[in-house]
Amino acid sequence: MTEQQQEETTADQLFATIGEQADNESYDENKVVNEIESLCMNCEENGTTKLLLTVIPFFKEVILMSFECPHCGLKNSEIQSAGQIQEKACRYKLRVNSKTDMDRQIVKSEYCVSKFPELDLEIPAQRGQLTTVEGLLGNVLEDIAIGQDVRQTEQPEAYQRIQDFIEKGKKMIEGDAFPFTIIVDDISGNSWIEPKPADAQNVWSRVEYLRSPAQNARLNLGNPEAPNVDDIQPDEVHTFPASCPSCARPCDTHMKLVDIPHFKEVIIMSTACDDCGYKSNEVKTGGQIPPKGRKITLKVDDADDLALDILKSESCALTVPELALDLHPGTLGGRFTTIEGLLAQVYDELYGRVYSGNNDSREPEENKKWETFLGNLTLAREGKKDFTLILDDPLAGSYLQNPYAPDDNPNMTSEEYERTEEQNEDWGLNDMVTSGYEEDETPAVIEAPDFPAGAPAA
Repeated sequence: MTEQQQEETTADQLFATIGEQADNESYDENKVVNEIESLCMNCEENGTTKLLLTVIPFFKEVILMSFECPHCGLKNSEIQSAGQIQEKACRYKLRVNSKTDMDRQIVKSEYCVSKFPELDLEIPAQRGQLTTVEGLLGNVLEDIAIGQDVRQTEQPEAYQRIQDFIEKGKKMIEGDAFPFTIIVDDISGNSWIEPKPADAQNVWSRVEYLRSPAQNARLNLGNPEAPNVDDIQPDEVHTFPASCPSCARPCDTHMKLVDIPHFKEVIIMSTACDDCGYKSNEVKTGGQIPPKGRKITLKVDDADDLALDILKSESCALTVPELALDLHPGTLGGRFTTIEGLLAQVYDELYGRVYSGNNDSREPEENKKWETFLGNLTLAREGKKDFTLILDDPLAGSYLQNPYAPDDNPNMTSEEYERTEEQNEDWGLNDMVTSGYEEDETPAVIEAPDFPAGAPAA
């Protein structure tokens, strides 16, 4: 066995699912929960901290920590990401419509801010937590209720306002105030809300956005005072060091600016790891942002259509109604491939997440839904099922090959539309200074946009 294989085997043993580790414990194998004697910050006696390294399905490796002091009875628990800080920040948005949605798992890192807009409630960044929607809201209400007995006597007006707030929150927990919204915003990119197979865009959404220099400074990333580097030049290949997303070893990422005739400038990025063989490529559109968005619709009724080239930008949403497939902006990043290749990437991404590790935490009915969905996706990519492909790009940075050019494709339509105020806000266009900035001695810094809605990962 090679050194690399030994390291991968060790990682698999350390980060197993909770179900697998419970089985190992029952068979008296290696102890999976590590216990460490540690200082109690309440009574300054020694207590016990328990550590469990595990994998959350659909997400990533995490470390569950629990502390208990036998002297004063203090107990607490938290969760920490076992991976690195992600390249981009993330925001999840869930519209809670039923009691089932209240049971969805939530992972909150120590950098995560949670919001309940209907309650006008924002939970600041605090210790990491693995919980559910109901658990998160319930913990908040319990914390707010502390001291209500004293306030009822000394500050009756404040008591009543807080009590009204608590009652409203309890109605949400009991299912008497559906629907309501929960937002999880994490600048480290290590928080998560559990998705479901049939989630529509207005139910579950995920968006990634670039951090501002101030946010990078909070994470101890980079130097916000560092001078800007020169812009990338056409036909010039830039190479910069990076870490492999698969094995975390050093590797190189290459970047080149390419001008596509009759379209626009795009940036091609590729990463290849010599240690584990991981490879990835991504395309980002450059140049001026058009004044209007573009929606391209193609009816795929021939297997030859699967070979058509497609450029899906990072801002593009992809929908296939016949497959119940809805990829939000940001999903898979930018891709330049064929229709068949794009469907294959969606399949591989979903299959890897759905069937990674042990699936004992999912209901049989949910497994059946995933099997049906992936089966229809396979039929479509093999040309055995007709479907409609819709590319909706508010920044008009996506492209679908027309084999009949310069004539129109009878199965394809392309239409421009005015972006909504919300879309302009989502992509930071309302804050852009496009004229008169030369007169300002202080260069304008555009902060990372505050997205109110988002895009789910496949």
